[in-house]
Amino acid sequence: MANATTQTTKREGFGSRNVFIMSAIGSAVGLGNIWRFPYVAYEGGGGAFLIPYLCALLTAGIPLLFFDYAIGHRFRSSAPLAFRRMNRAAEPLGWWQVLICVVIATYYAVIIAWAAMYTWFSANITWGKGNEQDYFFGDFLQMGDVSAGLSTEFVPQVGLPLIGVWLVVIIIMTLGVKRGIGAANMILMPLLTLMFATLVVQSLFLPGAMDGLTAFFTPNWEALADPGVWASAYGHIFFSLSVAFGIMVTYSSYLKRKTDLTGSGLVVAFANSSFEILAGIGVFAALGFMAAAQGTEVSGVATSGIGLAFIAFPTIVSNATGGSIIGVLFFGALVFAGITSLVSVLEVVVAALQDKLGWGRVRTTLVVAIPVALLSIAFFSTTTALAVLDTTDAFVNAFGIMAVALVAVVLVAWILHKLPVLRDHLNKRSSFRLGWTWMLLTGALAPVVLGYLLYNEIVAKLEAPYGEYPAWFLGIFGWGMAIALIVLAVLLTLLPWSRRSHAKLDPDYDEFLIEENYEPDSETGSIRLPDETAKVARS
Repeated sequence: MANATTQTTKREGFGSRNVFIMSAIGSAVGLGNIWRFPYVAYEGGGGAFLIPYLCALLTAGIPLLFFDYAIGHRFRSSAPLAFRRMNRAAEPLGWWQVLICVVIATYYAVIIAWAAMYTWFSANITWGKGNEQDYFFGDFLQMGDVSAGLSTEFVPQVGLPLIGVWLVVIIIMTLGVKRGIGAANMILMPLLTLMFATLVVQSLFLPGAMDGLTAFFTPNWEALADPGVWASAYGHIFFSLSVAFGIMVTYSSYLKRKTDLTGSGLVVAFANSSFEILAGIGVFAALGFMAAAQGTEVSGVATSGIGLAFIAFPTIVSNATGGSIIGVLFFGALVFAGITSLVSVLEVVVAALQDKLGWGRVRTTLVVAIPVALLSIAFFSTTTALAVLDTTDAFVNAFGIMAVALVAVVLVAWILHKLPVLRDHLNKRSSFRLGWTWMLLTGALAPVVLGYLLYNEIVAKLEAPYGEYPAWFLGIFGWGMAIALIVLAVLLTLLPWSRRSHAKLDPDYDEFLIEENYEPDSETGSIRLPDETAKVARS
């Protein structure tokens, strides 16, 4: 046993619990916190939206965050191997999450590239006053019609910074979990917080800022009777906390064996929500100024996503005193938030291949990142990039993340009956102990909510072609991609694990099992476990 395990190096890990917490917050705090939450809250009843939002956080977000932590830390591996160690039949779930992350990484990087360019543009108000929308879609993206087919026309002002983003991310990834991912988050997250706090303070002193905050916080109690508002709150929480991506499974596997898991999870969850509320204050203070400058109501300028970031905020920058500073802070914050999230997404893929093939960090990172970067540049530095991004994001969120989360909780809770094992693992190491409440929320409420959200998404996308895009286009980048992810996940499961893989040689997992008082078999060298894990721990 000892001779076999020494052929494989020990698994990488975070230097401390604080580094893990900062990295987990860095993953959770992404573009959606800044450009999606404020508008979702505003549309969902303003101040009244905090009620369904907190309910969703406490009854679904945090329980599923603990669910991911328990799987990653208990089975000490990437998503595919963690699910495999739980039960061989569950392995495709891990590969499904890995493939979702591949798709997300390809388009997430280009949004960071846009933000990087707009950070530079903010210094000189390059888009010109009153020309913000035409500049973004025309001069900057040079957007073409996808009906004529996919474009191969390279857009240099998008493609070149996109290459730069990938170079930065690859460098961070090759440095490893401790010196790369952990160190980057310990630098970027404090900078992000400082920059956004400064942006909020500056926005609060703009004329009309109070009107924006009034619109944001004034409660519309009638909205609480709308099931769609509650569904929106739960849907946002699932995506906001990075659950079901495989990210938190992977990150928690890098924790030391005696770590307070639930305490860490509570810190991450509430830090993420605090940043979202901070973002809401900053965004709506700025939108209040924009409405006052245009002589209209806040409702007339409130928007989200790309429209908020690359049209509304440039308009604010163009008209505000000291607007260039606001632009640099806002778009710089998007860059930092994007990089910390992209690194976490890519780590899911790198960790999975490391476990599967037994390769080293640098080799695996280059084998993963270079092809993904080339795909990203090929699809998202052309004139049809926005249509591909819009469609891919819509379908991978609904029929990727939401679907895999639903299947995972049903399989683990109702078919494999592993929730008691995961609960006991969490309780053995944590200050905040879990009981039947957590098991009911994870195994009963979460599947119901996820099923409802998924059903609504299916109905909405079947009723009318998404975005009025051509059928062939939706067949490739929409429905076809969603189905292809499942098929490829099964195929990757069928591929044999390398003899040098962590499924067969993993000294860190062996030490963990022995520490848990599971004894190695003297004849085969495998670990005898008191449950089904024994059958797959060394298969």
